[in-house]
Amino acid sequence: MTTEATASRPTAASAALFERARAVTPGGVNSPVRAFNAVGGTPRFIRSAAGAWLTDVDGNEYVDLICSWGPMLLGHAHPEVQAAVAAAVARGTSYGTPTEPEVELAEEIVDRAPVEKVRFVSSGTEATMSAIRLARGFTGRDVVVKFAGCYHGHVDSLLASAGSGLATFAVPGTPGVPESSTALTLVLPYNDRAAVERVFVEHGPRIACLITEAAPGNMGVVPPEPGFNAFLAETCRTHGALFVSDEVMTGFRASRHGQWGLDGAVEGWRPDLVTFGKVMGGGFPAAAFGGRADVMSRLSPEGPVYQAGTLSGNPIATTAGLTTLRLATDEVYAHIDAAGETIKAAAVEALSAAGVPHVVQATGTMFSVFFTDPALGAVRDFEDASRTDSTAYAAFFHAMLDRQVYLPPSAYEAWFLSSAHDDRAVQTVLDALPHAARAAAATGGAR
Repeated sequence: MTTEATASRPTAASAALFERARAVTPGGVNSPVRAFNAVGGTPRFIRSAAGAWLTDVDGNEYVDLICSWGPMLLGHAHPEVQAAVAAAVARGTSYGTPTEPEVELAEEIVDRAPVEKVRFVSSGTEATMSAIRLARGFTGRDVVVKFAGCYHGHVDSLLASAGSGLATFAVPGTPGVPESSTALTLVLPYNDRAAVERVFVEHGPRIACLITEAAPGNMGVVPPEPGFNAFLAETCRTHGALFVSDEVMTGFRASRHGQWGLDGAVEGWRPDLVTFGKVMGGGFPAAAFGGRADVMSRLSPEGPVYQAGTLSGNPIATTAGLTTLRLATDEVYAHIDAAGETIKAAAVEALSAAGVPHVVQATGTMFSVFFTDPALGAVRDFEDASRTDSTAYAAFFHAMLDRQVYLPPSAYEAWFLSSAHDDRAVQTVLDALPHAARAAAATGGAR
């Protein structure tokens, strides 16, 4: 799918690898959205990355606006992170014992986030699964409340009306998840206070927790309306439930203190439990959950709620995460904010000039473009997000890809930048946007 006079970049090596992968891996990928099913075409197999750039196996270079779906806050192959990881590897890769880096990373997270204690795991899915188990164990209740379009990993009980890959692939829940697994999950429209009030009036004594993405990024970026997270925290407190804020995506990405730094720190509320991932692993498979000391004390070996993991707190992953967070200064976030503002403004200008209906939304350093009618107002929930024109987005995506810009291969994802996105990288994006906007308009996506 190309536009104007630009030819598609060579993809023969990627296509060959994809064929090999499909013979040994379901769909040829290890996470569904990577397959390009939502946008069509050949998924790019990446050979290497440095700074703001990806290089695929055919030798094509792209400005990376995925950043490994968020973690690469400092860009790829940051020399100080690389050096710290190399030193850690030289000492051994896994011990099955406590290590100094995991203590230091826990201290760094406690210093930056509204938690008193932290437990490490290896994925965001493990973090949310464990937080839910802990909430149930702490409260002695069973019911979990979540919001449609919020994705909390592929935990059975939380795949009811999830976003991200499920939205991209239109999977209704998902086969393999028995009804009994989701029977105790209540799903509400996001940003809907009245729905929250009703569910707590009806089910309050049975609700163990309410879990929400601190700012949803898995149906595109849909910020909480002013005071919404504070309202959720207070509602949970009133009814004796725990408020679980999922910051796997936004943690240390939306701001130095995550999404909580943008609203909770200002409005004066704190979640009972928080889940983390992505940035805190510095590009390695690491995640965590933390919260109030009295709640966390219910975890084994202090308490009766069991949770364990052979590779939890891996010394390589915790070293990468610790180094990343220590380098994530205010100047880093200011640089990413500035680059993001430049790209958002250019996207609006290009799409408007091409007559393509769109809404750009952001929280902190995260943003996304919805190909939907702005006359309908802001995108407030999953129903609004579902109106996005996926055909127009696919054309937009491929036109950007042909001009060296790698966007998320799904209309339901956030765009990410890093401190490595310099003037050259940003200008490459700016040069590509008018062409991509015209490609989107050519699909019939124009007014």
